[in-house]
Amino acid sequence: MAKDSDYGVFMEKFVLQPSPSAHDLPLNSLTFAVKDIYDVDGYVTGLGNPDWARTHPAATSTAPAVLSVLRAGATCIGKTVMDEMACSIEGENIHYGTPRNPCAPDRIPGGSSSGSDVAVAAKLVDFALGTDTGGSVRVPASYCGILGFRPSHDVVSTTGVIPMAQSFDSMGWFARDPVILNRVGRVLMQLPDVDPVNPSQIIIAEDCFQLSAIPSDRVTEPLFKSVNKLFGGDLVKHAILGDYVKEKVSSLKQFMTEETADQEYNIPSLAALSSAMRLLQRYELKKNHGEWVSTVKPDLGPGISERICKAIRTTDENVDVCHSVRTELRAALNAFLGDCGVLAIPTVLEPPPKLQCDPISLEALSVKAFSLLSIAGLSGFCQVSIPLGLYDNLPVSISLLAKHGSDGFLLNLVESLYKNIQQEVGIAEKKGY
Repeated sequence: MAKDSDYGVFMEKFVLQPSPSAHDLPLNSLTFAVKDIYDVDGYVTGLGNPDWARTHPAATSTAPAVLSVLRAGATCIGKTVMDEMACSIEGENIHYGTPRNPCAPDRIPGGSSSGSDVAVAAKLVDFALGTDTGGSVRVPASYCGILGFRPSHDVVSTTGVIPMAQSFDSMGWFARDPVILNRVGRVLMQLPDVDPVNPSQIIIAEDCFQLSAIPSDRVTEPLFKSVNKLFGGDLVKHAILGDYVKEKVSSLKQFMTEETADQEYNIPSLAALSSAMRLLQRYELKKNHGEWVSTVKPDLGPGISERICKAIRTTDENVDVCHSVRTELRAALNAFLGDCGVLAIPTVLEPPPKLQCDPISLEALSVKAFSLLSIAGLSGFCQVSIPLGLYDNLPVSISLLAKHGSDGFLLNLVESLYKNIQQEVGIAEKKGY
């Protein structure tokens, strides 16, 4: 367990002050923390591993995303713990300890942006910057019961952020308050303040919710009732997402194996999406860091070591097919949602697992989670994870996705819906549901 006074979230504490005229700025008086994958001038970017920190010099400039929020009036109070080499969605770090999940202290916090996530959940900061390549903002946000936003791929600069897999790398951020979530997003994406636009439809992916360990009504009802109250219930549609993806993304055939065809435990087409995403991630990770791993032979924790070794052995076979899957999926989901359409899915399928779980069980859970996480990952769509209180004393969430470039629309929608959703969650919890 990481150092306990601050829930074990900080690698280093320091203060970076905003510009002197901060009182007029959108993030005035807000505090934030930064995942230790972002460059901050004068500090080593440690990437969650002591051997990486030892073999790299201090940064000589600060990542533009960090500078943007500083210039908008926010104060940075430190760098946060992360999973080694950003290669896990679990949140445990054998070297620096595991940030403590304030929502469920005997459970993992989710990763790899674990420290940033917990810093927000524990109210140590108002918001925090993370990154999301495979799910590293969305999963921890779900596990710790806060808001987490993964923007459309490539709309926020990742300069000064150590790359993992550029086809998927995205910065992201956490907040407890949807107004702050929105404000931070508008600063990072340089979006104007505009009046919210009503969604044209909200599609509930029925098959995805049926896979969830949480009763689907407990997750979808607060959303449905809130949409009904604000926009009218006829906006809500239901669909079998897996069948649509199978029909429209023909390149997926390459990844439809006996393993992905196990109907009972997964949705075959989404399991195939997950396989394509993870293959391309491994290939790009090898291109980025294979030479360093082979030369330095870093001390890597359980689970991480196996993943990195698998990446090092990856060849370029089927990599071109992965790129075809990305193109076809984005086109298919654009047509599926139309303008101002929103897709609702579970963020994850299970509540957060217990700390120090068996690595094989954790790996199996991760593979299941990636079938959902790969939808935004491969399409490049924006996604937000919204907390829905507790079920069996563990945090529950739902995710909304919108088309690439619809980030401002999605942030406004979350701000509009959030209060009503939390009221409906409160009613469900009082009923013991």
